Amino acid sequence: MLIKWRVPKTIQWIVKLFFIYLIIFTGFRIATVVCFRPKSIPVLELLPAFWLGLKYDLRWIAIILFPIALFSLFPKLAPFHSQRSKKFWTVYLGIITLLVLFFYGADFGQFSYINARLNADALIFAEDPKESLKMVWQSYPVIWILIGLAGAVLMMIWMFRRTHVDVHDRNINIHKFTYRRRWHFAALLILGWFMYGFLTIRPLNFFRAFRLNDEFKSNLALNPLQNFFTTLRFRDPDYNTHAQEYFPVMDKFLNLSNVWSNKYTRHIIPGSTSLESQPNVVLVICESFSMYKSSMSGNKLNSTPFFNELTKEGIFFDRCFSPTFGTARGVFATLTGIPDVQLSKFATRNEESVNQRTIINDFEGYEKFYFIGGRSQFNNFNGLVKNIKDVHIYEEGNFDAKPINVWGISDKNLFLEANKVMAAQTKPFFTIIQTADNHRPFNIPEEDSDFVQKNIPDEELKQNGFESLREYNAFAYTDYCYRKFIESAKKERYFNNTIFVFIGDHGVEGNAAAVYPRAWTEQRLSDEHIPLLFYSPMLLAPQRRSEAVSQIDVLPTIAGMVQQPYTNSTLGRDLLNPNKKINAAFIIYHAPGWIGIVNDDYFYRKNIRIQKEELVSLKSDSLTISLKQQDSVKKEMSNLTSAMYETARWMLFNNRNK
Repeated sequence: MLIKWRVPKTIQWIVKLFFIYLIIFTGFRIATVVCFRPKSIPVLELLPAFWLGLKYDLRWIAIILFPIALFSLFPKLAPFHSQRSKKFWTVYLGIITLLVLFFYGADFGQFSYINARLNADALIFAEDPKESLKMVWQSYPVIWILIGLAGAVLMMIWMFRRTHVDVHDRNINIHKFTYRRRWHFAALLILGWFMYGFLTIRPLNFFRAFRLNDEFKSNLALNPLQNFFTTLRFRDPDYNTHAQEYFPVMDKFLNLSNVWSNKYTRHIIPGSTSLESQPNVVLVICESFSMYKSSMSGNKLNSTPFFNELTKEGIFFDRCFSPTFGTARGVFATLTGIPDVQLSKFATRNEESVNQRTIINDFEGYEKFYFIGGRSQFNNFNGLVKNIKDVHIYEEGNFDAKPINVWGISDKNLFLEANKVMAAQTKPFFTIIQTADNHRPFNIPEEDSDFVQKNIPDEELKQNGFESLREYNAFAYTDYCYRKFIESAKKERYFNNTIFVFIGDHGVEGNAAAVYPRAWTEQRLSDEHIPLLFYSPMLLAPQRRSEAVSQIDVLPTIAGMVQQPYTNSTLGRDLLNPNKKINAAFIIYHAPGWIGIVNDDYFYRKNIRIQKEELVSLKSDSLTISLKQQDSVKKEMSNLTSAMYETARWMLFNNRNK
């Protein structure tokens, strides 16, 4: 038909290329459904997501093909003018196809890991190429992946050449006609229409996907190219906040009227129950310590029996939440008391926000230590930790033990090395230990032969929230490491006068249905739900507490235990202060733009990009209050959500370490 109409060969080729790319993009979307579709969503309900996804795909196919149509306005640059031009455009398509397949491959990895599309956060890995490449090499079959990628690209190049030859052969016996630019202009107009938005009145944008009102449907509609390049603009911090507008809300939440304060800064004097023995503090930041996977949640696989027993001897908070997912953001929140609300780039990676005041500097007369099994430069932990005055940093290269993988020495050896240093101290100390083994590539050292790995059927693992046997055994290995640490610490003099604090850096997304109501899985609270334990058998009376608390509350609570004044200029609060009135934890999902609050009964969240809000129960699968009561709860929690978000944005650039 195209030949009959005397359509130029270049346009005929573009049409064939168009359908090839359309098949590729649609195939990947179907694969996303096959691999990641929640069972609760019927396939037919995904049709609107496919229709919107088609529009996004048409945009990116048009972007790919537009240069061919544009430069072919000039006959000498057209792909059928000469062998040289044919080779150039074939190489161009090969490179573009490589990028497309790379983006989709990375997207599938991202989706399988955190159930979200590839976005500009991935550039974080480029800032630490050494660790990132090592982690990928040690966690995935890289050689086979590269062979598969190369094979796919070569096959596509062959297909592009084949279609080029086919178009040429079909037109070889047709009388040569005048070069018709009108077909090229028509092609440019159609491609331009696709780039603007197929069958849309307003330009197609990133935010339209979120009107589907379901996280999976939104992710399905977006393709990784659209998601990645749109979220690039979120990497630059926004300094315009509405913190002042919400100060009255924060005044009530932080209880500022009951302390001498300057703006958000509170100068706290020791309470009557503060410990006068100058106790040591050991703060353990636990990699991926997801509450629902642990024994403390009632998970029947009983992955952390030792830690579960520890919680019975300390002050244990079973409803603690990190503000967001990600180690760098979790460590930042713990050490500063401020949620990292920058939408893309980590606060530790921003020179203007990494310089933060920390309560640890108020521990006068204490030696300060930071232990990490790998390199402290990863995610710029080094830059964050150096806000602690005169801190001693121990990292890869400072230990007798040898590294076992990209994350350095094993957690067990990290604990033992730290214990050895702490046992030699003659002054009080504040120690931070950051673990890493409960992370891909999930290595368990051969030297720890007394750790017994279990063999559990896949179906049982998945029913209880674990994606693989390797993940389960790595999680159980962390419990083994905690046991080795506490057993060795108990032999030292410092143990009886030490407060051990264990806090997860973040949780892990997954199926928590075996132990918690629906919201913990569907609204992804499992991403942030973490254990928080203050353990000191000789100093603290055991308690199990179930109010909603946050990772940002850790340092103020530790400081409140010690007989010395301190200054708090952040959103964190002393969890043991009897004047604390509102139980709440702030949560942010950066990529889709959700911000929210967890309290003792509900999880409320709203989207900062579209007009959507949700209120779900934490205690049952449905809300049992009236619509009028729901509106009242939503209004109150929405106000606190905005106040926490805007105040955190302000604090990131105003809570400077001076």
